[in-house]
Amino acid sequence: MPFAVRLSHDAVRDLEDICDYVARADGRSRAQHVLTRIEEAVAALSEFPDRGSFPRELLDFGIRQYREVLFKPYRVVYRVVDDRVHVLLIADGRRNMRTLLLRRLLRADASAP
Repeated sequence: MPFAVRLSHDAVRDLEDICDYVARADGRSRAQHVLTRIEEAVAALSEFPDRGSFPRELLDFGIRQYREVLFKPYRVVYRVVDDRVHVLLIADGRRNMRTLLLRRLLRADASAP
């Protein structure tokens, strides 16, 4: 049975920001290519949510409830809860991921019911 995949508001904003940046830097066709590839990676989580690896920056803290899939250099960080996949972050992996992950995921946990 496929898992439902949902993007958080932050992840949607991340994707919009990435596409806007790529469009300005490399053109609209390249931005469309990046968008399509990230969307494919996210859609594949519906069938294979456990295929992602644990983000190494979180493993340093013993945090193993999040996973990530890559479309280099982009990283899609998500959490599987029951039959749902919650995408929490989509970011260029060349950023300071440790700070970004901790800040974003702590905020997401704090706002969870």
